[in-house]
Parts: sequence; structure tokens; C-alpha cells
Amino acid sequence: MNNLKAYLRECGTWIALCLMLATLLLLSFCQPAHAQIPSAANGYQRELTRIVQQEWGMNGRVAVHAAQIHQESGWRPNVNSPVGAQGLSQFMPSTSAWIAEIYPDLGRAAPYSPTWAMRAQARYNRWHWQRLSSAADECQRWAFALSAYNGGLGWVNRDRRLATAAGDDARVWFGSVEQYTSRASWARRENRHYVRHILLDLTPRYERAGWQGGAPC
Repeated sequence: MNNLKAYLRECGTWIALCLMLATLLLLSFCQPAHAQIPSAANGYQRELTRIVQQEWGMNGRVAVHAAQIHQESGWRPNVNSPVGAQGLSQFMPSTSAWIAEIYPDLGRAAPYSPTWAMRAQARYNRWHWQRLSSAADECQRWAFALSAYNGGLGWVNRDRRLATAAGDDARVWFGSVEQYTSRASWARRENRHYVRHILLDLTPRYERAGWQGGAPC
């Protein structure tokens, strides 16, 4: 009898532990998506909002730019990538120098300065945006612009030509142009994930957390 009681007490303890673990797992899955935003992002929210609205107007997509920084650097202003990209917005040194040259009002290239990086990012996105006006809608246009930011506008135009040659719509990125490229397989995976993750996962996360501009897709 004593052995039975001890066994039942042990079972009860295990059941209680299992229930507690299940509750903790359930709570973790039920956390709001914006809880996954790095805490460092909050310190830049006001400044990024001001910069994007200056560059894009009062309805500028702040949430998209925030999601892009999240993807690029995780809001770490001094980070370097293995291939040499620098700072919050992960510009290659040659790209930073080029942006500073064509936009002298931004001042000398300073990729490790969060303010310079955010201004240059907003301007560089705008530069691509202006060259992608034939996109079917705003969502597709942002997809093309982000693909260009990640891999270069030249590659985007090559991909669009391949889509046209295959009889698909070169004005549409999702489900059309994204399927075509002559890039290396690793570059294709990175570029397609970059666009989808920013627009379909991260941007809605920032929108729900109250970052302005909304989600275009």
C-alpha cells in the first residue's frame, strides 16, 4: 500500500510538471508577434519615422524600412557581415561611397552612423522605387525594390526579362518574376527569402507593434 501511495505521488508530480511545461509552451506560442521585435528597435522608432516621412512623405512605409533593418542587421549599428557589409543598413563600402556621391546632401559616407545609414537606406529604396514604376501594384513594386536592394537592380531587370521570355508577367514579382533567375542557387535562395521575409513576415509584425505606414502586401 505504501509503495502504491508513493507511486501515485510520483505520478502526480510528473503530471503537474507536464501541465506546467505545456502551459509555458502555450504562452510562448501565444505571444504577440511584435514581442519578437528587438528591444533596440524602440530607440530608433522616432528617428526612422522622421527620416522615412522626409524622404517618402507623411504616408511613407516606416514599417517596411524597420522590417528591412531588422533583416539586415537586427538593429545592430556596428555589425559587419562576412562579406563586408557594414552597419545598421548593411551597405557594402562601394555602395555607401556611391550613395554619398550621388546624394551629397547626405554628407560623407558613414555606414556605422545609425542616422546616416537610415537616411541612405530610405534614399536608396527611393532610388530603386523610381526605376520600377511599371510594377503591377505597390506590393509588387516594393518586392522588386527590396530584391534590387539585396542583389542589385541589374539582376532584377534580368529576372524580369526571363519572366517575359517564359510568357509570365514581368510586372509581378510574387509567383512570377521570383521564379526566374540565372543567379547562383545560393544567391537566389537569399534574395527570394529576403523579399518574402521582409514583406510577408516582418513588416506585418512592425505594423502590429504600431510602426507607421502600414504593410503594402
